[in-house]
Amino acid sequence: MAQNKNIRFLSAIKIGKEKKKYCRFLKNGIKYIDYKDPEFLLSFVNDQGKLLPRRLSGNSLKYQRKVAQAVKRARHLALLPYSTDLLK
Repeated sequence: MAQNKNIRFLSAIKIGKEKKKYCRFLKNGIKYIDYKDPEFLLSFVNDQGKLLPRRLSGNSLKYQRKVAQAVKRARHLALLPYSTDLLK
């Protein structure tokens, strides 16, 4: 039998411990999502320029819809690109 002391892992193993996702807008009391702030909206967009889904971003349904509307408005005003290869 091998001893567990000799086994090393590259990163810590997380078994059964997942962080609970929360809506950052509800937690911080943010009511309005500004479409004129592209740096903030980039946190809800992946590298290809697609919107992140709720299950990944952790937003509630109400604020996910507001984020989607803000990103669409920012794209229309050319503050954010519609699609790209490397956005971040």
